[in-house]
Amino acid sequence: MIRIVIAEDQKMLLGALAALLDLEDDMTVVGSASNGEEAVKLVEQHEPDICIMDIEMPGMNGLDAAEKLKDLDCKVIILTTFARSGYFQRAVKAGVNGYMLKDSPSEELASAIRSVKKGRRIYAPELVDEVYSGEENPLTERESEVLRLMSEGKSTKEIAEQLYLTNGTVRNYISSILDKLEVGNRIEAIAKFKEKGWFV
Repeated sequence: MIRIVIAEDQKMLLGALAALLDLEDDMTVVGSASNGEEAVKLVEQHEPDICIMDIEMPGMNGLDAAEKLKDLDCKVIILTTFARSGYFQRAVKAGVNGYMLKDSPSEELASAIRSVKKGRRIYAPELVDEVYSGEENPLTERESEVLRLMSEGKSTKEIAEQLYLTNGTVRNYISSILDKLEVGNRIEAIAKFKEKGWFV
């Protein structure tokens, strides 16, 4: 019997997923969580074979939780709405065993669970194509940090104070960010970065 923990913050979807998987003869859902922190606790408590995890959840997100589960003997399948290369790359780095999209047919999920249990890795084909098309976050770590603070609504002066930089240096970073992302202003830069899933 394949023992499963599900982490999903949308209650209706969580219930539907649990009900669907319980219909499979060789699967049983041993725990349901609404965020990453609960998922990690349930995995430690029930020692399931597989944890199915959404990414965007309150508190600890699914990618942070997947990193915490790396050392436990539990395989992780990310099940998300987001076909974003940034999320996918981080999931692969976190060692997840599967990455599937929520609009996949339910029988595909059951079959992926069986494959992952046998030690295979299952990734949504459209994500693999996108990653191999080679588009990676073009910003340096510092530029990404400046952009994250911009997305929190901080002014140039506030960013400079927080990162112990001069206003001029922050302005240079911002101009480099706009150039690299090929956008005209801060709002477009934040939107593009979010859309690509590089805020992780």
